[in-house]
Amino acid sequence: MSLLTRLGRKEGSNQQVHIFETEQEKEDTDASYLKVKQRIHQRIIEEMQPDEQQILASVNPDPRQVELIIDHYCEKVLEEDPFAIPRSDRHKIVADIRDEMLGLGPIESLRQDGSISEIMVNGPKQVFVERMGKLELTDVKFHDNAHLMNIVERILTPLGRRIDEASPLVDARLKDGSRVNIIIPPLSLVGPALTIRKFSQTPLTVENLISFGTLDEKMAQFLRACVKARINILVSGGTGSGKTTTLNVISSFIPESERIVTIEDAAELKLQQTHVVTLESRPANIEGKGQITIRDLVKNALRMRPDRIIVGEVRGGEALDMLQAMNTGHDGSLTTAHANSPRDALSRLETMVLMSGFELPVRAIREQISSAIDLIIQQSRIRDGSRKITYVTEVQHMEDATITTQDIFHYVQTGFDENGKAKGHFEGTGLKPSFIDKFELNGVELPDDFFDVSQAGGDY
Repeated sequence: MSLLTRLGRKEGSNQQVHIFETEQEKEDTDASYLKVKQRIHQRIIEEMQPDEQQILASVNPDPRQVELIIDHYCEKVLEEDPFAIPRSDRHKIVADIRDEMLGLGPIESLRQDGSISEIMVNGPKQVFVERMGKLELTDVKFHDNAHLMNIVERILTPLGRRIDEASPLVDARLKDGSRVNIIIPPLSLVGPALTIRKFSQTPLTVENLISFGTLDEKMAQFLRACVKARINILVSGGTGSGKTTTLNVISSFIPESERIVTIEDAAELKLQQTHVVTLESRPANIEGKGQITIRDLVKNALRMRPDRIIVGEVRGGEALDMLQAMNTGHDGSLTTAHANSPRDALSRLETMVLMSGFELPVRAIREQISSAIDLIIQQSRIRDGSRKITYVTEVQHMEDATITTQDIFHYVQTGFDENGKAKGHFEGTGLKPSFIDKFELNGVELPDDFFDVSQAGGDY
């Protein structure tokens, strides 16, 4: 019988699944497979020839050549012990060793799976993924903490970053643009924890968001008009609600003729325009020096003659600089923030401005916010895993000490179907935004009856 397992099939599927009679059988099989893999790996390290080392050390080694090298040493092990590894398992063990040597080990196949949007490693024995908005526990495991730390080092070394007990957490970006967060003991009590947020290599379009049910065509038409009319927009939402994706999509409405400066902690935005300057913050080095913050970059961006400034996310004192930029001629700027509602987004901005270190009266802060932000796009993750733009809200003006707002569109959820999918529709409120005069000034037109009360689209 194969060391990997007996093979069964999921009902109604061609996918093979592992079947074990007892948990002990599974553990014995895993241990045997690990020993064989370690023997082959050790053989490669001890006997690898200079020409083979050159292939493996190249920047972009040919996967086929790598597999041939590994297969050669796998054959040597088989010659010595024909029963060490069944031939039916050879392709998998060659692929596993290749991933160990060149990729991210056990999670390399997950990283390459286009249906997976997030990989969450909770210590060596538990790996979750997010697929279609739902969390799934995989059968992927690392051998131990040391094995997982080897993969962590493989991620960080090319980036010139380090992680240890003195500096036990890191935010970084992989070569393919995926965002990675790593936190290790003593901060993490489950062992090293690794979170990779993947991003599509092909940027999504507004048509994609409409097909996903994130918004409808009428809302898309309105947002396109707002961006072209240089309306200042804040995309608000919780973690994993799709803020960055929506920001990326609406930024595609910016005219090709404009100069855009993007500012992020880890560059995720993929703008398609020609004239884009991408800035990325930098953490302190091992001596605690050399840090460049989002706030530093926002200040510098103002000297770069931008037509638009896009800040991937405001989290602290940079919110004040962003608001000042919006208030001093940089109309049409875009940013995101963590918040659970449009009203909460305004409170969060107020708190972030207070983090800037300036002693400003609350009323002055609110006046800055109300004059800078024109529109809030509130995005939410629904229980079924789908992402929806739940509110498109205008920020109006100050009344006494309160910022007034009005909803232009909202999502009305009516329940769930028999498959657990959310049922609902998008509606216009019938209210016309007060910044409509900016549309005329910038040559943007909408039909006269555009804001009439009507259901904005079909069910989503």
